[in-house]
Amino acid sequence: MLDALTLDQMRVFVTVAESGSFRAGAGRLSRVQSAVSHAIANLETELGVLIFDRSGHRPTLTPAGQALLANARDILMRVDAMRARAKGLGEGVELELSLIVDTLVPIASVGAALNAMRTLYPSVAIRVSVEPLGGPISGLMERRYMLGIAAGDGFRDPRIVLEALSSVPLIAVVSAQHPLARHAEGEVLDVSDLADHIQVVLSDPSRLSEGRDFGVISPQTCRVTGQDTKHALILAGLGWGRLPLWQVQRDIAEGRLVRLATTALGRNSEVAMETYLARRVDEPLGPAARAFTEALKRISATEFDNRSR
Repeated sequence: MLDALTLDQMRVFVTVAESGSFRAGAGRLSRVQSAVSHAIANLETELGVLIFDRSGHRPTLTPAGQALLANARDILMRVDAMRARAKGLGEGVELELSLIVDTLVPIASVGAALNAMRTLYPSVAIRVSVEPLGGPISGLMERRYMLGIAAGDGFRDPRIVLEALSSVPLIAVVSAQHPLARHAEGEVLDVSDLADHIQVVLSDPSRLSEGRDFGVISPQTCRVTGQDTKHALILAGLGWGRLPLWQVQRDIAEGRLVRLATTALGRNSEVAMETYLARRVDEPLGPAARAFTEALKRISATEFDNRSR
């Protein structure tokens, strides 16, 4: 019967297979070689197959042993994960960290902060969503997420605590092939020039901006639901729009996009958008969420310092 199988037998099996011999495996396990050999023999008896061929100078895995090694590794990995989760539960650690991020926020920074959190709390599951405009605040208000990273000051709510992180430069850009990019050198575009062309803008997935537009100048608009779509359509020459510097820096450097030659959209067509760490006032953060927020603050401060130099 397989009920007599033990985790110790499987751990010995995996250690010997990885070490290459019973002697080396015994050394890694801090046991005498006879105890390791006995554990392997018992495992073979329980399984009803030979997992090591002992006819040579060193034991080698049989075809059955090679097939079963993957199962043993998988079982041990799942048990270790279960132990880590149980340890986390005993410490009051969250089962899941749910996060909703504004599209303007560089997701690489979020990923770095999540990695830092995972080194401390590897059992915590992660769920991340990316939405523009009122999406992050709405997600918190509706209790769909534990934490948010919001951009701008247009969606404040007394139920949401905001803590400033950093600023994201937004650049008004257009394809190098677009008519707005081919105006006479030195000519400054005014609002009427911009209004003659399609402006690509993000649609708000929430109801928080009903009846309001943010930064919309042109009566001709193409409304999209995602930042990557907006970026692609501007690159394709459909229209102009604002995009975060981290997303367009390479396009500008390599000549695919150009800054709009106008002072109507900020100095050098650039404005700074403040970003905020956001949470509900009635939901205190657990250990994993606190670890994530501290890591994100450090990363954001470093990035801001680097841009300021």
